[in-house]
Amino acid sequence: MARLNAKRKPMKLVETAFDILYLGTVLISSVLLYFGSAPESDRRLYGLMEFVLFAGDAFHLLPRIRALWDDKAKDYTAVLGIGKLVASLTMTVFYILLWNIGVSVYGETGTRITPIIYSLCLVRFLLCLIPQNQWTLENPPLKWAILRNIPFFIIGLAVTALFAAGSLIKGGVFPFLWIAVIVSFACYLPVVLFAGRNAKVGMLMLPKSCAYAAIVLMGFSL
Repeated sequence: MARLNAKRKPMKLVETAFDILYLGTVLISSVLLYFGSAPESDRRLYGLMEFVLFAGDAFHLLPRIRALWDDKAKDYTAVLGIGKLVASLTMTVFYILLWNIGVSVYGETGTRITPIIYSLCLVRFLLCLIPQNQWTLENPPLKWAILRNIPFFIIGLAVTALFAAGSLIKGGVFPFLWIAVIVSFACYLPVVLFAGRNAKVGMLMLPKSCAYAAIVLMGFSL
């Protein structure tokens, strides 16, 4: 937390503005899609998926913004750690919903491995909730960060394959969504592996958030 508070004011302003813009984009998009769509439609499910994304990221980013501007330099390590846990769980739900949308849009494509995707999500949930993760420490064990993200990356690969194959074979409304998923994971992987050693690697979370914002806005093409 001390490193957050020690950032220069211009960097604090940029990060705060970016986080608020990102959260606002996701929230507004989710409300418009959910309440502006027919019940049980893919568009409404997309709006729900976006709200799940907003809720999880807000749980982490809002305390982070508070920590940035806290002149008393309180210790926010535990709060931020819990926020990361919540974000990890909601992100898993996000990909369950995105998978279901992909299966719905592209017909039977991927239906046969849906039980595997759900099983991987359950494994991811359980791995995230194991106490050995030590979420509230400033530098949690890297081993557990890697373990809990193995099923997550497999899910990401499956979602990428589903949307890439579906858009190439059948066309549809999501020709570039799979690219955004790849970008998000390409930015996330170095953070998992190296952010504990070099805080600057954490800056990759900015393009990762941009990739998710792109996924969010793609929902309007439904």
